[in-house]
Amino acid sequence: MMATLEHANFTVSDPKVTAEWLHKVFGWDIRWQGPAIAGGYTVHVGDESTYLALYAPARPARTTESSYDTVGGLNHVGVVVDDLDATETLVREAGFTPHSHADYEPGRRFYFDDDNGIEFEVVSYA
Repeated sequence: MMATLEHANFTVSDPKVTAEWLHKVFGWDIRWQGPAIAGGYTVHVGDESTYLALYAPARPARTTESSYDTVGGLNHVGVVVDDLDATETLVREAGFTPHSHADYEPGRRFYFDDDNGIEFEVVSYA
């Protein structure tokens, strides 16, 4: 038996804004968008086989809790890229600050936090 991750669903402040920078940085396209539960709105952004579902409730609320301290919290999203340096440039152009650069087996990586407080790990095995 084999399983493949199809999607993950995140709550964000503005799904269209998040989808726009995900397209600019990672080249992902909008697969679907429309009304969602509880008067919210969702955008699915990714490629033909995997995507992120970006959901905004009618009244989004922010938290100050650390995901690393909360059971069930999202710690980070890992994205594999072919060209780490070019992607870092795109991340900076999108207005985010890369941090925690590392180079250890099996690849080079850095992290950044988006405007929703979601941490992304960008890694290259090239």
